[in-house]
Amino acid sequence: MASDLPAHSVASQTLETYTFPHSRLRLTQSNPDRQGLILVAPGSYSPITHLHLRMFEMAADFAKFNTEFELLGGYISPVGDAYKKKGLAPAGDRLRMCELAVDETSNWLMVDPWEALHTEYMPTAVVLDHFEHEINEVLGGAVMPDGTHRHIQIALLAGSDLIMTMGTPGVWSENDLEHILGRYGAFCIERSGTDTAEAISSLEKFKDNIYVIQQLIANDVSSTKIRLFLRREMSVAYLIPSPVIRYIEEHGLYKDDAASIKEKEKSKGKEISGRASPAICSSESKS
Repeated sequence: MASDLPAHSVASQTLETYTFPHSRLRLTQSNPDRQGLILVAPGSYSPITHLHLRMFEMAADFAKFNTEFELLGGYISPVGDAYKKKGLAPAGDRLRMCELAVDETSNWLMVDPWEALHTEYMPTAVVLDHFEHEINEVLGGAVMPDGTHRHIQIALLAGSDLIMTMGTPGVWSENDLEHILGRYGAFCIERSGTDTAEAISSLEKFKDNIYVIQQLIANDVSSTKIRLFLRREMSVAYLIPSPVIRYIEEHGLYKDDAASIKEKEKSKGKEISGRASPAICSSESKS
């Protein structure tokens, strides 16, 4: 990661200098008949895609038209390096890519570095507790039209693939499920290849706290597929935000993956079919 980060960048923070981001958080609630809501989406974000961003917009529409919530903000919370997932870029790089993405595309989303700054793995329940503390205890919750303060509901935003794992016996502890789904609840975006109804059926006791959101326009982009395209030297233009593409190029991210797959293909005597992508090319080239 570049050392010349802007002073205000979340990627330049440490746990010692950490401050909770709330510049885009709307704490003044306009409708007293609705419950204030904050969406939190933990994840790898290696790299962040347009679908990650689109998930927030789908959830915002759903909350507006199908619930009694008033959405006040949304947070991206990248996991720390201790997650040890294959293809995981360093936390600082993922934070910066997320920051570039929301700065380019949104006027209400924020990136919180707290989870990513920890050297140990932070469970989802602990991450949600962090937001509960910062928003409702430190900031005092929502300010109502009459000047009173009211608790803001924190909720998990996730794809249906994550909810599927919650419905699989032995993957999540009962205490964690009770804490996440019972106390906070979840907005679940349907993903292709997952049976959301089956997942929800095994979480019957939490059904009133799980909001299933259909994708009216199917989008199956994933970070895994983006990394595959990059390994094959294929274009990822219009699949991830342009500033993220430039950051990947400038910092040589995911090149080790590309080199590894080339070696494997060569060892098998196969030709590489990839091409030099105009989206991942020298910054000196004409665009």
